[in-house]
Amino acid sequence: MSNGRGRLSSIDLMPAECDGIIQWAAAELARREQTQTEIYREFVTRCEQLMAEYRGELEFDIPSFSSFNRYSMRQARLTRRLDQTRAIVASLADKFDPADSDNMTIMAGETIKALVFTMLGEADEDSIDPKSVMQLSAAFRQAVQAQSISSDRRRKAEADFKAQVEEAVTTVARTRGLTEDTVEAIKSQILGVG
Repeated sequence: MSNGRGRLSSIDLMPAECDGIIQWAAAELARREQTQTEIYREFVTRCEQLMAEYRGELEFDIPSFSSFNRYSMRQARLTRRLDQTRAIVASLADKFDPADSDNMTIMAGETIKALVFTMLGEADEDSIDPKSVMQLSAAFRQAVQAQSISSDRRRKAEADFKAQVEEAVTTVARTRGLTEDTVEAIKSQILGVG
């Protein structure tokens, strides 16, 4: 019976002691300052040095170049997706006033929901496990909740603003002796209501 994860790569099968080397390789691949071959060469050297440090107590198979290449391609896709998401969020953020947090919350929520749908759409059956589905659904639920809270806060802020305007206009009307029609006309102009 399959657990939904699919087959682990040779990099996934490396011992926990190799995590620092794997993270280094991922960072170097993302920086794009060296070729993949140069990074792989250093990767192998670091793996060999790690095994030498343990003097035979830690033995593992160093992934082949083709395995490292597949890992590199996955990292490149992930990096490209993250860069695209950042670019989208940055371009949308430029269109909003930073003080307008409700619109930013709505935009962030829509971005998260779109990312969840994209990830689910691009995943094949074997690559997504129940834990990932749970995490994606939690992210989706939190985005929807944030949008709801933002909408509620906006409605409350609008109601508070309307009450303050009405109070201010009524106070001014009393001191200036304005007619009820004039007061209603002023409120209509400020609040955009008739």
